[in-house]
Amino acid sequence: MYSFKNDYSEGAHPRILNALLESNYEQEDGYGEDEYCRKAAGLIKEKIGTTEVDVHLLSGGTQTNLIAISAFLRPHEAAIAVSSGHILGHETGAIEATGHKIISVDASDGKITPSHLRAVLDAHPDEHMVKPKLVYISNSTEIGTIYKKNDLVQLREFCDKNHLILYMDGARLGSALCAGENDLELRDLPAIVDAFYIGGTKNGALLGEALVICRDSLKEDFRYHMKQKGALLAKGRLLGIQFLELFRDNLFFELAMHANKMAELLKEEMCEAKISFLTDSPTNQIFPILPNSVISDLEKKYGFHIWKKVDADHTAIRLVTSWATKEEVVLGFIEDFKKILQRIA
Repeated sequence: MYSFKNDYSEGAHPRILNALLESNYEQEDGYGEDEYCRKAAGLIKEKIGTTEVDVHLLSGGTQTNLIAISAFLRPHEAAIAVSSGHILGHETGAIEATGHKIISVDASDGKITPSHLRAVLDAHPDEHMVKPKLVYISNSTEIGTIYKKNDLVQLREFCDKNHLILYMDGARLGSALCAGENDLELRDLPAIVDAFYIGGTKNGALLGEALVICRDSLKEDFRYHMKQKGALLAKGRLLGIQFLELFRDNLFFELAMHANKMAELLKEEMCEAKISFLTDSPTNQIFPILPNSVISDLEKKYGFHIWKKVDADHTAIRLVTSWATKEEVVLGFIEDFKKILQRIA
C-alpha cells in the first residue's frame, strides 16, 4: 500500500542524510550555539534579504507554534485563527493549555481577511473579554490554498492600525512559494509579517522548523521560552546541518516544486474525469470529491485521509504528495483510478 496521507512519511533527502553522516564525529557546542546553527541562521537571513531578524531552529511545527504564540502574548491576550487552522484542530489544545484562548473565524477558503478581524475586534470591545492580539495564518493553508502578496499586505495594514501581531505558520511554506499562481517571495515576508517559520519537516528534512522573528519587541528572551518548554536541543547541530543543506542552493525549493508537480499531475487527470474539488488548491494537498464506492476501492491499495462528507454518496478525501513522491506511483494511482471509474460507469 502506498500512502498519500502526508508529506512526512519518508525520511529525509539523501543530501541531508549524507551531511549528517559526514559531520557525525565532529565535536560541536550544544543548544544551537554550534557552527552549523550559526551558519544556517546566517544563510536564512541572506535568503530573506535582511540581518535584522532573529532565527531560531526548533524541532516541529506544533512546538514552534506553541512556544512562539505563548511567548508573544500576555496572559489576557488571545490568538485569532480560521476554523480549519492547525492550532485549532490538530494541536491538542496546545495553545489553550498555555492559557491563551483561540478565537475562531469561518472561511471557506481557509484564509483570514481584514473583515474577519474587524468582526472579532468588534465582538471583543473591553476588558470583560479576552483581548484579540495575534493573527495566526498558515501558508499554504490547512486546505491547500495560498495567500498572495496583496492578501498579506492588506492584513499587515489592518494589523498595524489595530496593534495586532501577524504570525505565519510556514509548515508548508515551500509548497506555497512554489505554487504556480503564487506572487510572493521569501524576501517579502520580513516586511509583512511579524514572525514566521520555514518548515523543514514537510519539505525533505528529518525534522526541523526555522522560526524567523522580525518584530524587535518579540525577540527578547526567546531562548528562555525555548528552554523552559523543552525546545533547546542539546544536539542542536542536527537542525543546523539540515537547514544549511536545504538552503546552500535551491534544494528547498526544488523539493517543494516536485511535490507540487506530483499533486498537479493528479489534479489534471481528475479534472479530465470531471471530478470536482472541495478547494481550489495549487499546492501539494488536493481534495477531490469522489463517490463513496470509488473511495472504498482506492483504499484497498492507497492510504489517504477521509476529509469531509459532502452528501450521502460523495466524500472529499485529501491526497498529499511529497518531495519523495515518485511519478510512477502517481501514474499508477491515476491508472487505477480510471479503471475504477470505468467499472462503475
